[in-house]
Amino acid sequence: MKLKRYFWPMVATATIVLSVWLLLRELRGLSLENVGDSLAAIPTLHWAMAGACTLVAYGALAGYDRVALLHLGKRINWLFITVCSFTTYALSHNIGASVVSGGVVRYRAYSTKGLSPAEIGLLIAFCSFTFILGTVTLIGLVLVLDPDIVKRFGDLLPMTASRATGAFLLFLVALYVLGSVMRFKPLHIGRFAIVYPSLHVTLSQLAVGICELLGAAGIIYFALPDAGNPGYFVVLGIFLMSFSAALISHVPGGLGVFELVFVMGLPDMADADVIAALLVFRLFYLIVPFIMALVVVLLFERSRFRSDRASEDT
Repeated sequence: MKLKRYFWPMVATATIVLSVWLLLRELRGLSLENVGDSLAAIPTLHWAMAGACTLVAYGALAGYDRVALLHLGKRINWLFITVCSFTTYALSHNIGASVVSGGVVRYRAYSTKGLSPAEIGLLIAFCSFTFILGTVTLIGLVLVLDPDIVKRFGDLLPMTASRATGAFLLFLVALYVLGSVMRFKPLHIGRFAIVYPSLHVTLSQLAVGICELLGAAGIIYFALPDAGNPGYFVVLGIFLMSFSAALISHVPGGLGVFELVFVMGLPDMADADVIAALLVFRLFYLIVPFIMALVVVLLFERSRFRSDRASEDT
């Protein structure tokens, strides 16, 4: 039990150290002054567009919870859902262990609306699957339409294998959609069961999952300069690879891992410009929402405390 308790924290710490070391080696010779110049060179319009992309991403994240509640047949005020979802993801993106940290926030919030622990657990699993569905769909599209993108990360896959992998991922998504259309029986994989939702819910999953990732990638795209910019589609592909690697690493906020993969994916751009764009992403997508989420949690807990005190007094 002690080994299990410390295993993932040790893995995360080792990953951070290794990633930071590799990143520093990749960025040797880079000065903070150059990064500052790159930040100052971002046009005002592009700052505004990056902010708009952040709103799109977090608006889609709110859709995760709304679609899950639709699948569960629960009706809750949309503003409550939006605030709860925003707080959940703002905390879990920074703290890591999204199932745990996000689960705590959702349990505290949705239990006040009458949802049982089992229903909240299903909601969390459904939201996680929606993210996976969106990620698999976009990675599949990127690999099919631009299989050469893997060459940016070394000879990981030949172009034919890359395109075949993308086609296979899209085939899996198509099977899931077909299961919803045909209302297949639940697919059991060990103790895990995939229950096919209605077609409306499935299409909503795809819409919000894809929109969230498109918005998040847009933050970085608009923060990058035009010189050497490979275009939004390539930036999206690199973002998907980087974000996936950061999540798999279990490192809070993907610190070091996300930056390392992104810098490797844009070898034709100045390192200072790439790092500046990633700092904008962290500011808009992680830091500002995290601060706002802490305020929301404090206000929520204070209101619950006052409500409990009032009920005790009566």
